[in-house]
Amino acid sequence: MSQPAFDFGDEPVDDAANPTYSVGELADAINDQLRRGFFDGVWVRGEIDGLRNSGPHTYFALVEDTERGRAVMNVSLFAPMKRNLTPVLKKNRLELTNGMKVRIYGHLDYYAPNGRLGLKMAGIDPRFTLGELSQARDQVVRRLVTSGLYDANRSRPWPAAPLRVGVVTSVGTAAWHDFHHEIETSGFGFELRVCDTRVQGEGADRSVAAAVTTLARRSDVDCVVVIRGGGARNELATFDAESIAMAIATSTVPVITGLGHEIDRSVADEVAHASYKTPTACARALIDAVADFSSQIEQAWAAITAVAERRVTEASGSLVDRAHRVARRTHAAVERADERLSTREERLATTPSRLLTNHEQRLTALAERLVRRSPQLLDAETRSLDAAASRLALLDPVNLLRRGWTITRDADGAVVRSVEQAPTGSVITTELADGTLTSRTEEP
Repeated sequence: MSQPAFDFGDEPVDDAANPTYSVGELADAINDQLRRGFFDGVWVRGEIDGLRNSGPHTYFALVEDTERGRAVMNVSLFAPMKRNLTPVLKKNRLELTNGMKVRIYGHLDYYAPNGRLGLKMAGIDPRFTLGELSQARDQVVRRLVTSGLYDANRSRPWPAAPLRVGVVTSVGTAAWHDFHHEIETSGFGFELRVCDTRVQGEGADRSVAAAVTTLARRSDVDCVVVIRGGGARNELATFDAESIAMAIATSTVPVITGLGHEIDRSVADEVAHASYKTPTACARALIDAVADFSSQIEQAWAAITAVAERRVTEASGSLVDRAHRVARRTHAAVERADERLSTREERLATTPSRLLTNHEQRLTALAERLVRRSPQLLDAETRSLDAAASRLALLDPVNLLRRGWTITRDADGAVVRSVEQAPTGSVITTELADGTLTSRTEEP
């Protein structure tokens, strides 16, 4: 085995063909080569990971999962360049966050103090990031349309008075404050069931989806509201997540959203029953719905009252008419009754006198007739009485006794009509014309 590297010989330690670098010289040489190899800079795309701010500077890594494993490039965004890029990010409403896919421009730099190769960020392509967001969003929408869930929540019936509201938000944020203040000052009796959850950052999509599902399963919720304030577009992209869209689409109660800025419209907005530009507008929509219901109730009540008053008035008029008719008929009936009573009084006053006169005339006629017929009737009755007296005299026992007849009585005074009534030894009394005989029967 030959070891030429250790064959020091008489060759010079340092020459132009085979120079020996110090560490600092090598670092400078590497950086010179990097600048020559990549000209004035290089564009790199990847996903931000491990983002951290240190003073005015920002550091993160660009990562990419490849077939050979994960590739990592450290990126430094120093304060001067950060000030230059901030207007670009704000103009496109982007904010560097973990998980954000970016295409950035920078210079490769070998940092001698720690011996690490990195990229000094000097620019960013907002169109790339927005395009990635839009593409991901479009893919979610296409899958929802294909599965038939895109309009599912809009088919849910909207409650007449959505007073029991489930709220998915981050309590303590300006969005929650605006929404809650609007609801509280409405004067209506809203009942809020709040699910405090993360609405941005890692895991926010899963938290929001779980909150929507939990509230939608409650029996005391009329609708669910998902709200958050404005922010960077890539942060609002949380609401483009398929998990949130599925939770909203499959909710059994209507879900309305009040997300982000006026110009933003997320997938969650697309599949919700209704979407509003801000949390305040979302609260206003609920209040308007309850106010409309209250107005309808008041109008219905006013209509019922008007109908009732009209019918009462009509009934009162009808009752008065009937009362007048009854009064007129009663008065007429009373007048007729008075007339009949007067007629009967007159009749009663005249009839007895006439009857008395008639009976008196009849009595006079009968009396005259009786006077005229009395002697004749008296003679006839006298003769009849005499005849009767003669017949009675013939039957008188005294006369019979005078003619020799007797009457025999037993001891008890009973008339003896047979010898059997006077057995031997009986005391009997015999009545004669001039007296009585008492005797005792003997055996013949």
